[in-house]
Amino acid sequence: MQNNIEFTVLEEDAQKRLDVLLSEKTALSRSASASLIEEGGVLVNGRKEPKKYKPVRGEIITAILPESKGASITPQNISLDIIYQDSSIAIINKPRGMVVHPAGGHWDGTLANALIYRFGALSSVNGEMRPGIVHRLDKDTSGLLVIAKTNSAHQNLSEQFKNRTCVKIYRALAWGRFKETQGTITANLARSAKNRKRISVTPQGRSAVTTYEVLEQFAGCAYIQCGLMTGRTHQIRVHMAHIGHPLLGDPIYGTSLDKSGFKGQALHSYYLEITHPDTNERMSFTAPLPQDMLNMLQKLQKQPR
Repeated sequence: MQNNIEFTVLEEDAQKRLDVLLSEKTALSRSASASLIEEGGVLVNGRKEPKKYKPVRGEIITAILPESKGASITPQNISLDIIYQDSSIAIINKPRGMVVHPAGGHWDGTLANALIYRFGALSSVNGEMRPGIVHRLDKDTSGLLVIAKTNSAHQNLSEQFKNRTCVKIYRALAWGRFKETQGTITANLARSAKNRKRISVTPQGRSAVTTYEVLEQFAGCAYIQCGLMTGRTHQIRVHMAHIGHPLLGDPIYGTSLDKSGFKGQALHSYYLEITHPDTNERMSFTAPLPQDMLNMLQKLQKQPR
């Protein structure tokens, strides 16, 4: 079974390379777009063109995506906290310490391994190693993720994330006493040239906006809520460190004075709001704090402020 994605080239998109345009208009990465074009899975007004071809306004682009027949990754019987599911989507509460999909150094025990075991075939839009994965959370960030069971659901959800019509709210524990109880952090982000595992604030980076609100202020740290206006890698972690309030336990952006004993950044994807890709119903979900973060919060609440 195949699933077609079709769109018309607009004036502002004319003269962009075909692989670039396809990655912008679909959930496919640039490399996945290029591969699909080279495999003959992309047509321009019904004809095949190379990836470097620059479509003109009015041309119709058709991408033919094969439905997943089951990923080649190993299905593993790993417990999943399923908040909601139907024939098109699933909402998962990911535990801290679980990698989302197989990659260097983590080839099993991932969320993707568990998803394949639990659900079988999922969307294939992001390739066989990322079945159903619409968006990600860092290994040590817990909380809500939406999973796509079909390519059409995946495409719809990806558009929501691109157009920022979904709502993502996080809860975190951050160092320091905040001067303002709420604020907005606007600082461009890009991967560090010196350390590829780090993301840095730089004017040359991609735009990134994070809102924050202090829920409880303690003597040396605070319980905060963060909203993502954009979805950059490590965004909350970098932005909070940038304004002098790194997250407790953060192994990359944290402070060397961190004696909290918290393992991994104290960050939890608490609230997710999406439009259902089939019914158009607006749906919202919440996930309670993980036990380690709750224990730390309760400990802080008992201390003098």
